[in-house]
Amino acid sequence: MQIKSKNSSEAQRIQELAANEARITQIEEFINEVLKEDLRQLEKCIGQFNEEIMEYVQLKNTLQTFDTHLPEGYKTQVNIGSNIFMQARVRKMDSILVNVGKDIYLEMTIPEAERFSDTRVKILTKQSDVLREESVKKRAQIKMALIAISERAKLIQQDDGK
Repeated sequence: MQIKSKNSSEAQRIQELAANEARITQIEEFINEVLKEDLRQLEKCIGQFNEEIMEYVQLKNTLQTFDTHLPEGYKTQVNIGSNIFMQARVRKMDSILVNVGKDIYLEMTIPEAERFSDTRVKILTKQSDVLREESVKKRAQIKMALIAISERAKLIQQDDGK
């Protein structure tokens, strides 16, 4: 009778160990396949927002340079096709064409374009901040999952020591 109960408790302990190890494997798969992939996607989106923010900051800096240092215009070269360039002179800087998204261009004055740039930077920064918060949450979820794995591994080691 005692041998039977010892064998059944041993079998139960082996089943619990196997269940714990299966759970650890399941958590590891969840971390690698879901959480880390979500984190990669968030980081990619944040990078795209940062690139776009830098483009608008560069636009504003260029506009300020035109406004302060080149009020009478400037000389440039324009590609007229097949990588053939022609020298051109821009004399009138009243208005410029600004890409407002989806390759749609609007004619704006320099002050309007600067305000547009500032507004876009603020909007994109807020959107990027939301994604950064999500990224921090994903990192915390990964850390909690790793702690859960560590705790389960400690339990397995304690059970093995018994």
